[in-house]
Amino acid sequence: MTALPVADTLACHQAVQLFLECATVPYDSVILVKQVPDTAHVTTDAMRADGTVNRGALPTIFNPEDLHALESALELRDRYGGTITALSMGPPKAADVLRECLFRGVDRVILLTDRRAAASDTLATSYILAQAVKTIGRFDFVFAGRQAIDGDTAQVGPQCAEKLGVTQLTYLEELVHVEEDVVRVRRNVGNGWEIVEAPLPVLITVMDTANEPRPPAARKALRHKRARIEAEVVAAVKAERKEASKDDQAIEVARRCKSLRERGLLIEQWNLDDIGADLQRCGLAGSPTKVFRVQSIVLTKEGYTEIAPTEEGARQLIQELVIDRTLG
Repeated sequence: MTALPVADTLACHQAVQLFLECATVPYDSVILVKQVPDTAHVTTDAMRADGTVNRGALPTIFNPEDLHALESALELRDRYGGTITALSMGPPKAADVLRECLFRGVDRVILLTDRRAAASDTLATSYILAQAVKTIGRFDFVFAGRQAIDGDTAQVGPQCAEKLGVTQLTYLEELVHVEEDVVRVRRNVGNGWEIVEAPLPVLITVMDTANEPRPPAARKALRHKRARIEAEVVAAVKAERKEASKDDQAIEVARRCKSLRERGLLIEQWNLDDIGADLQRCGLAGSPTKVFRVQSIVLTKEGYTEIAPTEEGARQLIQELVIDRTLG
């Protein structure tokens, strides 16, 4: 073997170093998404007597800020490579938002659905989601919307970070740069912004000012529109084969699920046992938040009244709203 001249060896070494410096490191992301009631179309049946939301009475949508979190994860993958896993907790109908994730290019989707998780408050929800993220395995980023429109607490993301033992970066407006195991972001602080850095892994909550979510890709939508979770397959078989025995129905469910799996169209469906959850920390048992009172405010007065910007005007306003029971 002929040795290279020193100058050529040095040039090769510098070229390799330059390549290594320029090469991007792929990052694995988990995106937390939620199907929420469409609060723009609330009906009188929206609340139950115990103060919980009657989700069955409301149309549902993809939580708006979760779409921006999803876009942040997609932009990260576009720049650096890696994978994206979308995770949602909810009833079987929540598979709709996971299909939306597939339409936008997510690599893997998981629905955690279990009746034992019903009525979970933010503490229980964050515990369940954190357990699911741990079950997924290695991750560099967890993205979530700043808050969900059905609760407006902005608590689940930070609580998940605490339970995962990772740094939280809230109110993201721009993911500035990622280099090896350090991320730099710009975050909104109300009346301004700041640039912060943190070591990976991190959990990031994203604001609706961070980006413009991309629309679903037509080709991906055509590919994944028939993706289903097992619970949807079970419901379809029961509806189509009402007269069949339970054994025959089970055989048909297994056949359809196998076909979906072979085509990459079976959405993963997990329950609390799959993630090793402590049932005492889930659902009502793990939810210390209690609804003190539910009060409906009904405007009964028609038309409008002009109120003078004076002390007497303020008294008149109070008289009309409270004493005269304009607010029923």
